[in-house]
Order: sequence, then structure tokens, then C-alpha cells
Amino acid sequence: MTSHLDRQRALSEQARDAHLRWLIEDLAIDLVLDVGANSGQFATSLRTQGYAGALASFEPAAGPRERLVAAAAGDDRWRVHPWALGEQEGTAVLHAVDEQSELGSLRPSSAFGRAWKDVMARTREEEVQVRRLDAVWCEVAGGAERALLKLDTQGFDLPAFRGAGALVEAGGPVVAVLSEVAVVPIYEGVPLMEEHLAAYTEKGWALAGLYPVSFDPPTLRVIELDAVLVRG
Repeated sequence: MTSHLDRQRALSEQARDAHLRWLIEDLAIDLVLDVGANSGQFATSLRTQGYAGALASFEPAAGPRERLVAAAAGDDRWRVHPWALGEQEGTAVLHAVDEQSELGSLRPSSAFGRAWKDVMARTREEEVQVRRLDAVWCEVAGGAERALLKLDTQGFDLPAFRGAGALVEAGGPVVAVLSEVAVVPIYEGVPLMEEHLAAYTEKGWALAGLYPVSFDPPTLRVIELDAVLVRG
């Protein structure tokens, strides 16, 4: 069963990436904001697929960020920033898993999350800096005018989105959004998909695609999906 789910995840990722390539070209995107960059997997994939524009990666966790910096080395159009993005500036506690994991959140893991992956029960606390995107825009954007905002913050996408302020409103420089939405939350307090999408719709964003990210093997139900959004 695991191999079937792995193939499904791979197919979903391929479809999502093809969709993003089309949007990047069609919308003339010249900056990708890689929020929750981990070790740089998403940004590296974009480069492999031919995206040559500016990249700004945000990763507050020290372990993954070390590998992210190494991945970006030698790429003068890829900058790394050591912050979490949120709605309020300040500091927060990151519930970090082991240094090799892609998991780690500003929210504690849920009972389901700990049962789904036992590594989520073994976390350490790491204090990180939280910035609003609109407060650091001039520093990270350079001369870019049309941005894709990719959010993969392990349950903190909406606060990061709200911290973008006018950047994600009509006429702002963000012209596409990729956000991970939860059907079964693996972290405490995460809005479900319907609430998540409603918050984007309220700000004038329209759903352009949904791609499964993770599954629960015993039941085969989807846990999280990547939502692609464009201006409504």
C-alpha cells in the first residue's frame, strides 16, 4: 500500500509543478517567495525546471537552514532569510523535530499527527524570529514586481498570509499563491481546508488547483493538499 501512496504523491507533485511552471510563465512572475523553505527542496526543483528568476527563501529552523544555505550557495539570484513569517513581529517558539526532518512548526503537534508519524512526539523548542512580509518586502524583493507566494509553514500559512498585508490585496505584487491546507490537522489549532480557502476567497483569491500532499495509510484519506490560487 505504501508504494501505491508514494506513486500517488509523486504524480500529484508532478501535476502541481507543471501547473506552477505554466503560471510562472503566463503571469510573468519574477520573484518566488519560498516561505517554509526547509532545506531548499522546492526552490531547487524550480531551478531544475528552468525558473531563472529571483528566489527568496525563509527558514527559521537552524538545522534545515544550514542545508538551505548550502543549496543556495553560488546562486546569486537566490537569497536565504532566517525568519518565520507571521502576522505579528516578534519571537516565537518553534517545535522542531530532528534536524533531518521536514517537520517542525510554530504549533504543537496534534494527537493525530503524533500517531501518524511518531517523530512528531519527539520535539525540541527553538526560539525564532517572526517577521511580517510587508515589513521586510523592500529588503527581500529587490526590483521584483510580480511574485508567487509559496507557503509551507506546517500550520502557520494563514498568519504568514495576513502578515503580507497589502502585498496580497488587489493591485499588490503577489499574483499567485501556493498554500498547504489541512483536511486532518497534524498540528493543534490549524484551520481546516474550508476555513483556510474561505480566508483566501475573502481577500479576492480564487482556487486554481488542489494537489494531495500526504495521506493516512490505514484509511487512504488525504491529510493535506497544496492549493494553487490566483486573483479572482
